[in-house]
Amino acid sequence: MKNRFNLLLITFLTCCLLFEYSCTEAYLTKEPPGVAAGTAIESKAGVEALLVGAYSTLQGVGRFGGDPATDWTYGSGASDEAYKGSSAGDQTNYNAVERFECLPSNVYMAERWSDCYNGVARSNQVLNFLKTTQAGANKIDDARAKQIEAEAKFLRAWFHFKANKVFRNIPYVKTEDELGKPAVEIPNTDAGWADMETDIQFAIDNLPETFASEPGRATKYSAMALKAYVLMNQNKYAAAKTLLDAIISSGKFSLVSNYYDNYNETTENNKESIFEIQAQTSSVNQSAMVLAGPTMHQAGPAAIGWGFFQPSQVLFESFQTTADGLPVLDIAQREAIKNDMDVLSAAQFVPTDHLMDPRVDWTISRRGIDYLGWGICAGQSWIREQANGGPYMTKKYMHLFANRALQTNGSGFDNNRNFRAIRLAHVLLWRAECAIQDNDLDMARTLINQIRNRAKGSQVVMGLCTTYKFDGSPVVVDYTKPAANYKVEPYTAFASKEEATKAVQMEWTLEFATEGQRFFNLRRWGNIKDVMNDYISRDTKFRSFLTGAQFVSPKNEYWPVPQVQLDIQPSLSQDPNYK
Repeated sequence: MKNRFNLLLITFLTCCLLFEYSCTEAYLTKEPPGVAAGTAIESKAGVEALLVGAYSTLQGVGRFGGDPATDWTYGSGASDEAYKGSSAGDQTNYNAVERFECLPSNVYMAERWSDCYNGVARSNQVLNFLKTTQAGANKIDDARAKQIEAEAKFLRAWFHFKANKVFRNIPYVKTEDELGKPAVEIPNTDAGWADMETDIQFAIDNLPETFASEPGRATKYSAMALKAYVLMNQNKYAAAKTLLDAIISSGKFSLVSNYYDNYNETTENNKESIFEIQAQTSSVNQSAMVLAGPTMHQAGPAAIGWGFFQPSQVLFESFQTTADGLPVLDIAQREAIKNDMDVLSAAQFVPTDHLMDPRVDWTISRRGIDYLGWGICAGQSWIREQANGGPYMTKKYMHLFANRALQTNGSGFDNNRNFRAIRLAHVLLWRAECAIQDNDLDMARTLINQIRNRAKGSQVVMGLCTTYKFDGSPVVVDYTKPAANYKVEPYTAFASKEEATKAVQMEWTLEFATEGQRFFNLRRWGNIKDVMNDYISRDTKFRSFLTGAQFVSPKNEYWPVPQVQLDIQPSLSQDPNYK
């Protein structure tokens, strides 16, 4: 089903772009060949194809500075949960992001701006052609036309929100008919919240509850969840709570029984998914998350990728649990867990037997643990530059070995794994945060425990490896046993609002680590400065990269407006923190 969008787009635009005209004087009044003809697009098929084109920009183009789908650079790499990885001299613009030393000239800023506003432009193009079509002879059915407008406005809000996450103030660009002036004259005087809410509310009011045969489209519930997220970022808990309750009580969504079904490419668009960004591969084409290949191992049997995006030691230690199966909420109380940093693969290393939340090994690739069926990770020999990026790799963007045949475009570097941008687990944790604000700690505990109980009942990574030297000798693995010492249990009670707050914030990490949310969550929770500077202090004892770095609020909570945009748009102004 998810391939239908791409098929619609390719089929229609091929027809539009390959016009050939006979050698008559009529060519003087026709659109030139090789250009999508406006008159052809002013039709139901044309507008629908433009809309699919707008959806296609959800993935973005820039693999590092852009990526508005997964936010891996700004949401994870700039936080305490992951490093750039790869080698020290690779993608040096990323180094500046990690060290909070970005300048307006950093090309990553320009990539992000471009990806976000390309999506905005595509959305506005849909609205422009929809309006022209509805005024012409090829009018679209009114009900569908209203849905198209709602989908386009949902996407427009989505892309502005993605810009808002990175830049403190943004221009909210609508169509020139809506603005009454050219878009280039719109200033970036605020965060754009009011316009986002207006666009999303239109989507809520006019989208259907489901597009059963085309699951990648935004629905009423997608819009409700997006608006709730926008409200949560403004600390408008009461307004967000109403929307979240409506989603939960609708009965349309439920947690899947197995945690990894939210990542497996054969269980996509499942009952937990609320808005899912689609990906596909074919023998002649691919439409993939742009970070997929960069985040895969560069060496070993799964040597498809570039070795970027490596989880931090701080993140790994977050997954430790107590004898009661609960996380250690206070970072100062967590035990230091041994790792294989600077240990050759051929040298002996016995992995920790510390109790761990089982989600750790669906999230982090580490020595002695099976890597999605591709084999037991051998540690340093699989890592591109351990001294720079540490001993771990991410797992959530790499396809399973069992599903390798589904990657029919090249090596699998650009794979077909969707990204679950919003799922019910997000909604439950947002609602738990609202409950804590209301001092309803029992409700918060119940919501958090739904997710913890799912983790408890989920499949764990199997394969107990008793080979501790990877020196070419046969690797001994018992696949009838769990790969590590796992335990996770629900909370029985929260002693205070402070404990409940720490618990919900910890659950965000355990459930969504490396999914591009950590930095933005810390910012909206108001504890980003303390957490990040504590992280710098800890990480410099583990590796040297962050030596001398400092997180300064409010400056480093956002990134500078790209200089290239300031140069071409006099209406824009630089964030005062970067002047």
